[in-house]
Amino acid sequence: MRGLDHLEEQDSWGTVFRDVILLALIGFVAMVIMLLPHIQPVKEQTDEHKAPGNVIIEMHWPASLPYDVDLWVQAPDELPVGFWNLGGQTFNLLRDDLGIEGDATDRNYEVSYSRGIPAGEYIVNAHMYGPLPHGVVIPVNIVVSLKRRYEDTEQILDTTVELRRRGQEETAFRFRLTTEGQLVEGSVSTLCRRLVTGSK
Repeated sequence: MRGLDHLEEQDSWGTVFRDVILLALIGFVAMVIMLLPHIQPVKEQTDEHKAPGNVIIEMHWPASLPYDVDLWVQAPDELPVGFWNLGGQTFNLLRDDLGIEGDATDRNYEVSYSRGIPAGEYIVNAHMYGPLPHGVVIPVNIVVSLKRRYEDTEQILDTTVELRRRGQEETAFRFRLTTEGQLVEGSVSTLCRRLVTGSK
C-alpha cells in the first residue's frame, strides 16, 4: 500500500514537471510568434538605400575667427543652395554655421551633400555674410569630394580663398562632371559666378 502511494506521488510530481515544461515551451513559442512581425531582415545597401553624399562640399575656417561665412553651391541647371535655400533637387546644406559662440563644437564648418551626380557644371562659392572688422582676413578652406557607385570617397578639389569684407563672394570652384561622376579634364576654374550677390 505504501509503495503504491509512493508511485502515485512520483507520478503526480512527474505530471507537474511535464506541465511546467510544456507551459514554459508554449510561452516561449508564443513570445517568438509575437516578435516575428517586428523582426526585419537587414537590407543590403543598394544605391537607393545608401546615405546621401555623392558630391560632398565642405567649407572650414579657423575657430579663432568667429564670423559668419556661408557656403553656396549650385548643381547643373538648378537654383543655388545656401542658408536661405537649404535644399534643392540635388544639394542640401546640412550645416549653417554662424561662426559665433554657443556652437555644439568649436569648429567653423559648413557642408553640402548631393543625391546623385547629375552631369554638367557645378559652382562652389564662399560668401562673407556678417560684419568683418577692418584688417581681418578669413582664410576659408573648401574641399570637394566624390563618392561614385561602389567606390570609396575621393577628394577631387581643395583650395583656400580669403575673405576681407562684408558681402564679399568668391568662387572657389567651377567644374564639370560626367554622367559617370568623372571630373571633366580642363573644366576646373575660378571664373567668378555670383550666386548670392548678383550675377557677373
